[in-house]
Amino acid sequence: MSRTFKLSVMAAAVMAVAPAAQAFEAGDFILRAGVVHVAPDDSSDVITANGAAVLGSDARVAVDANSQLGIRATYMFTSNLGLGVLGATPFKHNISGAGDLAGAGKLGETKHLPPTVTLQYFPMHSSSMLQPYVGVGVNYTTFFEEKTTSTVDGALGADSTKLKLDDSVGVAFEAGIDYMLSDNFGLNAAIWWADINTDATITAFDASGNVAAKTDKFEVEIDPMVYMVGFTYKF
Repeated sequence: MSRTFKLSVMAAAVMAVAPAAQAFEAGDFILRAGVVHVAPDDSSDVITANGAAVLGSDARVAVDANSQLGIRATYMFTSNLGLGVLGATPFKHNISGAGDLAGAGKLGETKHLPPTVTLQYFPMHSSSMLQPYVGVGVNYTTFFEEKTTSTVDGALGADSTKLKLDDSVGVAFEAGIDYMLSDNFGLNAAIWWADINTDATITAFDASGNVAAKTDKFEVEIDPMVYMVGFTYKF
């Protein structure tokens, strides 16, 4: 038996007994970081006070898109099931007029944080370096630093105005894919849809700071598509 043949047999034997590289296994923590873009599919109720339209019979608002740094974490219960958490730096959205207010320009702005928890399913075998997944869960969105512009002050005949947006809880769906370049590092792309609805109120104040008027609560549906591309790290 030649020396070359013996080495070939030994190499084949080693490869046969060596464990395959594992992508995701039970007990793994997976971190993903990258750019997150929130694109609202927005609509709103007509703005009213005491049941009557105050800025036009079809005066509504719209919410623009924004991109931020996103950080996500997944804990794998098994090689196919994981619990995912989405976080990000605060998103900032301009609020503009729609309907009868379409030409009014910027009416206000707000920041929000949208922590989302999902149960994720990974259908591929743990040895696959390509790991698609889907998930379903709950989104909680909290709004803060709401502001109005002088356009709203003038429209309501007020010295100043204040915008209040209630927090939102809704269902969220996601789909994504990881491509592992090594045992620990990879690339990621993902997409979400979240049910985000908030009740808005605008309060008008006179020069003395007293409440002069207040709108009825009007619902603003944001319901965004959320996109993310970035890097994956498993440990």
